[in-house]
Amino acid sequence: MKNPHITQNIAFFFLFLATLLIVVPVGFIVFVIIQKGLPAIDWQFLSDIPRHGMRAGGIFPAIVGTVYLVTGTIIFALPIGLLAAIYLSEYSKENLLMRLIKLAIVNLAGVPSVVYGLFGLALFVIFFKFGASILSGSLTLGIMILPIIITTSREALESVPYSFREVSLSLGASKWQTIRNIVLPNAVPGILTGTILGLGRAAGETAPILFTVAAFYLPQLPSSIFDQAMALPYHLYVISTQVPNVDEKIRYGTAFVLLALVLIMNLVAIIIRYKFRKRKKW
Repeated sequence: MKNPHITQNIAFFFLFLATLLIVVPVGFIVFVIIQKGLPAIDWQFLSDIPRHGMRAGGIFPAIVGTVYLVTGTIIFALPIGLLAAIYLSEYSKENLLMRLIKLAIVNLAGVPSVVYGLFGLALFVIFFKFGASILSGSLTLGIMILPIIITTSREALESVPYSFREVSLSLGASKWQTIRNIVLPNAVPGILTGTILGLGRAAGETAPILFTVAAFYLPQLPSSIFDQAMALPYHLYVISTQVPNVDEKIRYGTAFVLLALVLIMNLVAIIIRYKFRKRKKW
């Protein structure tokens, strides 16, 4: 007869090994980026424009362009994603059509980003004639992260105990009042966490913005949503592959700023989730 403690220890060993196989390479990559990129970080690098064919100067236009894109993405994606999640969680009936829609949303989250880039090029840049612009890029990125926001928001809404709804309805509140005053406040941690994680993915994508918004080099900042913009992911790609003789310190410094931006978003998501979970009474 097998000893259950031995089986458990073997299982724990393989789980620990699997964790190491994930954490160690990622940690090594982060360590290398920090080690080689940190010496490039100073005020001039963060606030100056690229100079001498992007072989010197800073990355300020790319930082601003990334912030514009992330802001436009959240303005477009969050309201639509949240409303879709509310409908699927609270109003839709469980039937074949709804199951197919939910399955399609989950599958869309796994579509390669380059496909979204081609879709944005065909729809927003060419069909709607927005051109390569911040508007086209934000809408494309918004569509790309919509499945993430809808899925995480729906799961957060469905995690609220049904008894909360029953008590509210029994006190005479309407269904919408129950959702607005009872369900949504208790689902905020999951909704915000999923949204910020989606934005982290949008901030680090290159393929969608390559087709819809990114410019090779722009020394000035965009003045409207119909202007092109530089962005950190594409700028990193350009100075790493298209521009010769770029100092390694500049490439890794750009990668460090992009990594820091994404990690800050994830850290904000963790802090928000922790603070809201402390308020939970269930």
